[in-house]
Order: sequence, then C-alpha cells, then structure tokens
Amino acid sequence: MADGEIMKMTMKDIHVGRYIIIDGVPCKVVDIETSSPGKHGSAKMRVTAMGIFDGSKKTLLKPSDADADVPVIKKKKAQVVSISGNSAQIMDSETYEVYDLPIPEELDGKVVAGSEVEILEAMGKRAISKTV
Repeated sequence: MADGEIMKMTMKDIHVGRYIIIDGVPCKVVDIETSSPGKHGSAKMRVTAMGIFDGSKKTLLKPSDADADVPVIKKKKAQVVSISGNSAQIMDSETYEVYDLPIPEELDGKVVAGSEVEILEAMGKRAISKTV
C-alpha cells in the first residue's frame, strides 16, 4: 500500500474509534449521531472526530448510505533517540530512518530517550500515538 492511500467506506460502516477523512484531515471518530430516516430520504449521520495530527475537532454530516473517505493508517514501532524540549528524535525500527516529531501533551514526561513508541503514519504525516 502506498503512502497517502485512501479507501472508500459506507457511512453506516463507520464506528467510534475508527478513522475517517474530514476536510482532507485524517481523524479518529469520537461520536456518531444518527437521525431516523425521513419521509423523503435516508437516515443522516453526524460524525464528530478529532484530527490525528493536529487535534482539531471536525464534524461531517452525510446520509448513512453515502461513501466516506478512510485513511490507510500504518502503525510502526520506533525508538526514541533523544529529547529536545517538546520534540523527540525518533529512529524507525525497520528502516533505521531518523526524524523529529513533536511529543503529544498527553505523553509529556512519558516519552524518554531509549524508550519505544508507536508511530501512526497516514497521508504522508507521522505522529507519536503511545509509549510501548
């Protein structure tokens, strides 16, 4: 699968905890509200999601039988080489590529040099998701 690959999925197959693309931003679904089908149309779904890389809150309103874009998310393990402020120098465990990533607020103090972290990679961007 190529970097930045996007799949199609029906809205009714989207669940809380899954990923979806809203306004070109890969997001994790945090809430779904479904309205009942009306006299002249199908049920509508309001999906609330948080951006994986920027933490922005996004909302999508679509019919339940419409298609939605879903990002292909790769999860990788990587080692923290060093910490500088709120940025970590990371080395990919498979390719040995070294790059810098910001440390998410919820992991502040938990990411230390020499430890392993899980990296989410989607649409050409990367983020630290959790410590291993």
